[in-house]
Amino acid sequence: MSSPQQVPRVAVVTGAGSGIGREVARQMLAAGYRVALAGRREAQLKETADNNPHALVVPCDVTRPDDVEQLFEAARQQWGRVDVLFNNAGVFGPAAGVDEISFEDWNATLAVNLTGSMLCAAAAVQTMKAQQPQGGRIINNGSISAHSPRPRTVAYTVTKHAMTGLTKSIELDGRGFGITCGQIDIGNTATEIMDTIGVGSGALQADGSRKVEPMFPVADAARAVLMMANMPASASVGSVVVTAAGMPFVGRG
Repeated sequence: MSSPQQVPRVAVVTGAGSGIGREVARQMLAAGYRVALAGRREAQLKETADNNPHALVVPCDVTRPDDVEQLFEAARQQWGRVDVLFNNAGVFGPAAGVDEISFEDWNATLAVNLTGSMLCAAAAVQTMKAQQPQGGRIINNGSISAHSPRPRTVAYTVTKHAMTGLTKSIELDGRGFGITCGQIDIGNTATEIMDTIGVGSGALQADGSRKVEPMFPVADAARAVLMMANMPASASVGSVVVTAAGMPFVGRG
């Protein structure tokens, strides 16, 4: 007798139009997931989807509650459930100290990196509680800045420290519903956001100097996310740190 066919798992990936989000979405699709691709730029989401019939393009601004609700409703309408959320949308924000950053820039960075992540997590938890079978997994994209900041990154660093609190709170509150939550903290993977701080040409160091830092391929970072997503429901992966070998993280400063 043949074994029953495995039901494809459903994932929502935010910030799927570029960088880590794009690569994670593509690796999930290659692994057989059905994936809702969320981001503000529809054209880039379509590039990520590359006409894959199991990809659903959903333009979405994660700072807008109505957009987030429409994102998860689209996934439910298409596939009936959500098994994994990769909470990835984020911005680096301005290069500024706490005495230099404008109120508007501070709020804009927190709106995407923290409030947007909270809104997506809330919609995912609501979905995962209501579906049958119940449960699912949320993977929050943190940063090694959740452990140690770069100079002049106050808004970004604060959001990534706060992401750790969000992750732990979701993990605790989700236990009774089969919902797990973990965080991946990635350092120096080769994406567009790293170009903004000059890692490849010389990133600002704590002593005021600039140093060209090692980088590693985004595909390797995405494989780590996929590993977390593929863990059985009986396992919770609380924290994963993946950095470029030899980068100044341990001993930063």
